[in-house]
Amino acid sequence: MVLSARQREELNRAISDYLKSQGHSDTLRAFQQEAELGDGEQDKKYAGLLEKKWTSVIRLQKKVMDLEAKLSELDRDIATGAPSRSTRSPKEWIPRPPERFSLSGHRLTITCVRFHPVYSVMVSASEDATIKVWDYETGDFERTLKGHTDSVQDLAFDHAGRFLASSSADLTIRLWDFQTYDCVKTLRGHEHNISSVAFMPSGDFLVSSSRDKTIKMWEVATGYCVRNFQGHQDWVRCVRVSPDGTLLASGSNDQTIRVWVVATRECKAELRDHDHVVECLAWAPDAAAVTVNEAIGADPKKGGGPFLVSGSRDRTIKVWDVISGVCLINLVGHENWVRGVMFHPGGKFIVSCADDKTLRIWDIKNQRCSKTLEAHTHFVTTLDFHRSGPWVVTGSVDMKVNVWECR
Repeated sequence: MVLSARQREELNRAISDYLKSQGHSDTLRAFQQEAELGDGEQDKKYAGLLEKKWTSVIRLQKKVMDLEAKLSELDRDIATGAPSRSTRSPKEWIPRPPERFSLSGHRLTITCVRFHPVYSVMVSASEDATIKVWDYETGDFERTLKGHTDSVQDLAFDHAGRFLASSSADLTIRLWDFQTYDCVKTLRGHEHNISSVAFMPSGDFLVSSSRDKTIKMWEVATGYCVRNFQGHQDWVRCVRVSPDGTLLASGSNDQTIRVWVVATRECKAELRDHDHVVECLAWAPDAAAVTVNEAIGADPKKGGGPFLVSGSRDRTIKVWDVISGVCLINLVGHENWVRGVMFHPGGKFIVSCADDKTLRIWDIKNQRCSKTLEAHTHFVTTLDFHRSGPWVVTGSVDMKVNVWECR
């Protein structure tokens, strides 16, 4: 590259200023002599110029790489005949590389990420015993919530986003007022690591599952345990509440999924088809019923369900009809433990993450993986899909929280 005389002089003076600021006096004198700059007072406009130019080049290089990745993505979509963004409805928007933000701050593995149901913030939990609050639209760090004394395992917001519940290996569940960020209650009763927590739709109760093999229901107003659900033979990894609040689903190290009737504590169904620990569960939204019925060759209008999706260490994802207890769909593709699974809010896709470091999008109707994203540099432990906005967030053993934009 050929520089003009003026550009060459500006570069030389910027180098001269840098050498001076770093205290390289011998090199500075030799450089000034060879570049014929003289040893007079340097113009202030050159102060810090070399560093500014250098950092701007790095930023531009990252932008170029991001644009190249997006261009490559578009080329692949065109080659496969995929619909463009202008012809895709929001129900078909899926996360696309590269990540919008990669957020650092935790000192150990990220165990859980959750979007706030109202505000443009999300929360992340970690084995470092802290919870961090982030603005997912700007990538800004907001604050850290401290109080737990061991790994924070799971997080849940109530429907209005007023309260945040956190469960921990320190044998407690903490309830945080998300307006003041104060811990307003600490719930005690489990005898081992509390691996999962979820609010009932009303927000008046929450449920938790533990390595002590039990599921407990707690009254939020008093902090009292009001119900116990027992039946699993090993660590209960996950508990999730059905959209109408009448059923609970739990997954366990005993390789089963149990469906419980909240009102009676009866175990309504025991789902057995996984060959390893059941790590994660999610209930299907109403929008998914048509797609699931199409996938299994049933009448799309017949309704059916409720449906449940599960992910396991056997590397599979399964979709279940809870009433019949039958596994309807078996999705194979992950190359390691499946750690997180969710239905797309539009009902046409399932999104999953795993220890193979990927985030995968599954086409329910065609029962196949339609997209694989290299999401992190280490195991991907958790994910969340915003229920109304085009955002997905993932967390990993690499201690990063990655925000993905859907389009």
